[in-house]
Amino acid sequence: MDQAAPFDVSRETMERLEALHDLVLKWTPRINLISKSSVQHLWDRHIWDSAQIIPLEFPGDAWVDIGSGGGFPGLVAAVFAKERFPARYTRMIESDQRKAAFLRTVIRELDLNASVLVARIEEAVPENADVLSARALADLTNLLGFAERHLKPDGTAVFFKGESWQKEVSAAQESWSFSLVSHTSISNPAAAVLEIKEIKRV
Repeated sequence: MDQAAPFDVSRETMERLEALHDLVLKWTPRINLISKSSVQHLWDRHIWDSAQIIPLEFPGDAWVDIGSGGGFPGLVAAVFAKERFPARYTRMIESDQRKAAFLRTVIRELDLNASVLVARIEEAVPENADVLSARALADLTNLLGFAERHLKPDGTAVFFKGESWQKEVSAAQESWSFSLVSHTSISNPAAAVLEIKEIKRV
């Protein structure tokens, strides 16, 4: 477990991240927030992996995280926004009632400017988000469908993708046009964080 931050983090934000870490460990045995194999590597595999999007500093005050699960990256983004972007509101969409209860507990205990919507992403009322994030949720083609529903026309989608991300981009381009900037993942040099804009159906 490596708790050392990969970039500058204030003491207040670090304390909130440590509290998030402890709450994930407390709840995981009951509702399987993260896999057993990644519990020992919670900082690297989940917290810092999620936090790598923070230095990119996307504009806008409406951040929506879809399929939030254990709160990665939604809760991490909300923790950093508390100090860096106090006007930003983070909305997490999660269909699992138990995971939603966890998310709400963290939001309350860490005093985050955020909320949870219990719904299926494709059925939720369009969110009109400035930023839409997702991690380990679906293939890129489906994610772009979610983005079409919940993202502002000039908004930015931020999707965490594994080693097959280039194949997913090629497949998605058969149905969608979009601008793409890929950022090499700090957790896996073969993986990437995709920054996507100008999403339109072909």
